[in-house]
Amino acid sequence: MRKRREIPQWIRVFGVTVIAVIIIRTFLFSSYVVEGKSMMPNLQDGNRLIVNKIDYNISKPHRFDVVIFHATKNEDYVKRVIGLPGDKIAYKNDVLYINGKPVKEPYLKPYKGQLITGQLTQDFTLKEYTGHSTVPKGKLWVMGDNRRESVDSRQFGFVDMDKVVGKVDLRFWPLSKFNIIGSQGK
Repeated sequence: MRKRREIPQWIRVFGVTVIAVIIIRTFLFSSYVVEGKSMMPNLQDGNRLIVNKIDYNISKPHRFDVVIFHATKNEDYVKRVIGLPGDKIAYKNDVLYINGKPVKEPYLKPYKGQLITGQLTQDFTLKEYTGHSTVPKGKLWVMGDNRRESVDSRQFGFVDMDKVVGKVDLRFWPLSKFNIIGSQGK
């Protein structure tokens, strides 16, 4: 008689666990796999990430956050936030200028150190790519860390905030690269 009571209890525990996982995965956190080279050397093809889906419901993105967003109906991209609403973005001589002031990008050091010739990021202004002089309200300007290989806002323009899935908080695979992903460059 005691075994009959234990079975329903295990079923309930399993059921509650499954429901909790579904809620957490749907509304709070999700995992993503990096595809491609656009965020190298900081994120590599095959890295597994944890994405915080709720953070931007209670706060706004910060410059240099790494985000996941819906690029197309079938594809999500991982990129770094460079420009926030109201920002004037430009590159000159491989230096990022935000609102006319030079800004350091320490996450690009590995690539800049490997350059033999040329620039990692070609000179540009927002106006050249979009016709806008500043990032519009409700939009972001995003770029991959591997500037020479990245398909980013320079090709597809601004990203609507409602397309942002969330902020990348953690790389959990491979274990040797396990780390918290923060807003580098602040």
